[in-house]
Amino acid sequence: MWSEEQIKEYLKANLKAKRYEHVLGVKESAIKLAEIYHDDLEKAKIAALVHDCAKNMSDDQLIKISKEHNVHINEICKESPQLLHGPVGAIIAKETMEIEDKDLLNSVAYHTTGRKDMSLLEKIVYIADYIEPNRTFPGVESLRSLAYKDLDLALLKSFDNTIKFVIDRGQLLHLDTIEARNYLLCKGHK
Repeated sequence: MWSEEQIKEYLKANLKAKRYEHVLGVKESAIKLAEIYHDDLEKAKIAALVHDCAKNMSDDQLIKISKEHNVHINEICKESPQLLHGPVGAIIAKETMEIEDKDLLNSVAYHTTGRKDMSLLEKIVYIADYIEPNRTFPGVESLRSLAYKDLDLALLKSFDNTIKFVIDRGQLLHLDTIEARNYLLCKGHK
């Protein structure tokens, strides 16, 4: 597996400066969350660093790599190919950065959509991406505060926000996000 410095060099070469700053903010938030919820700090740090490694790829590149690796491209991803940057990021993490840890790879793959029955690391990376210090959307401060007290409730609120945002833009909802939200509600998180 690549070292943190090797990963950072890859990111600097493949991401825009603003995206790289975002990644560092996600790393900072993921480490804090991992400390609070007693998860593996090193895995949280690496997953956070790697999560957007495919973010600045073109739609055509994301589709090409997805097809080459038999990633299912549903109607939602055909309409919004940038949703594939998570799964493609997991491919890059495995094939280029030599990361083998399945939980870490899933955290990268599902950091945009979430999914039903997420692992603790998946939840941490998803929320860290949502609340990192560079984020400034309305309500982010209360969501940050909530994330450090109740991770599942923060996830639920973030899914609600994302779903409302996507609906307001007239776009397709990813089924993984709906299933993730419904799973939390069925588990009693309200």
